[in-house]
Amino acid sequence: MTGVEGTADATDEELAARVIAALVASGRRLAVAESLTGGLLTAALVGVPGASRALTGGIVSYDTALKRTLLGVESSILAVHGAVHPDVARQMAHGVRQACEVDGRPADVGVATTGAAGPDPQDGQAPGTAFVGLSLDGDSRAIPLHLHGDRQEVRAGVVHEALRVLADALGSDGNI
Repeated sequence: MTGVEGTADATDEELAARVIAALVASGRRLAVAESLTGGLLTAALVGVPGASRALTGGIVSYDTALKRTLLGVESSILAVHGAVHPDVARQMAHGVRQACEVDGRPADVGVATTGAAGPDPQDGQAPGTAFVGLSLDGDSRAIPLHLHGDRQEVRAGVVHEALRVLADALGSDGNI
């Protein structure tokens, strides 16, 4: 992934503004699926004026069963690996594009967060282990994160990294 100048040190507000501006400029629409971030990523994006022109919606699938029923994550992956896994993040990002379709048009971009915020491990994964899923056009990927801090710091860190991943992907002509 090609980095966009300035994303490493940018604030969440700056990154969210870049994401919304890039989406509006390209005519693309974004859908968000969240687990451990519990709506914080969607809130960061909605805080940008003009977000309604680029964001179709978001789903907080905190319960593992919702990842399957609302987002289409394969039951077998959830059964074997649990919710904190790169394939889950990829499938959440892909599934939310369809789940948040508007007038029969799926979202062009999907982003997802899943992980263990702590203080206890989840699905055998240490606190701070998380994945950001990104789905754009025919491609999807999961970016692994290993963050440190308390529960709130981990959640905030995942939001920041998800915004950075989006800004980088959209700023590099969408090549993920």
